[in-house]
Amino acid sequence: MTARRIASSSSARAYVTKTELALHELRDRILRLTLAPGQTIIIDETARQLGISPIPVREALQLLAAEGLVEIRPHVGVVVKGITRCCVIELFTLLEGLESAVCRHAIARARSEDFATLEQILNQLDAVRVTREPDRWAELNAQFHLTLASFAGLKRVNAELTQTLDHWDRIRRFSLDVLSFRAADAQAEHWEILEAAKAHKADRVEQLLRQHNRIALEQYLSSVPESAGG
Repeated sequence: MTARRIASSSSARAYVTKTELALHELRDRILRLTLAPGQTIIIDETARQLGISPIPVREALQLLAAEGLVEIRPHVGVVVKGITRCCVIELFTLLEGLESAVCRHAIARARSEDFATLEQILNQLDAVRVTREPDRWAELNAQFHLTLASFAGLKRVNAELTQTLDHWDRIRRFSLDVLSFRAADAQAEHWEILEAAKAHKADRVEQLLRQHNRIALEQYLSSVPESAGG
């Protein structure tokens, strides 16, 4: 399979296979809601847009189905996964489980310069006005959680957490009012998590992370009807 250069996205690798190109572009459109929940993806049309054959598009959609971003429905086609209350519960269950599982290892391994990095991220978050820069706020929020988890040195866990936070960002875009309502409280919780981490209070960090995710869960649930997004 030949490779093609990607110049449109700094997050993509310089060269990817055609399947990876399709995967990157479709995943980005789904996460950014350019492809809306419940929308049918037309394989031939997508292939024409990307300048490739339908085969790598089909391969990419199989991978996205495994990730839980699309559904392959018999006699219907490929549909972008809807955003429902069940989807929100699943997301925050994963976040809570991953962060709770990794935080003890992270706190045990973290050094003073690691905590300084977290403080820099939170200072940047303090400077962002969520009503004007929601995407930047969400990016820094994810960076805080991923950086804390990364101190544990568990690459597979970090990969799972990265993917889960990507799915959170899709729900965040779908329920944008939650972020504007919750940002100040969430940031106060971040600072409390950092202070407990700096004191190497692993039990307290775990407790705070669970609370952080459960409060967010309740607020997102209140914004997503059961039938949302197909």
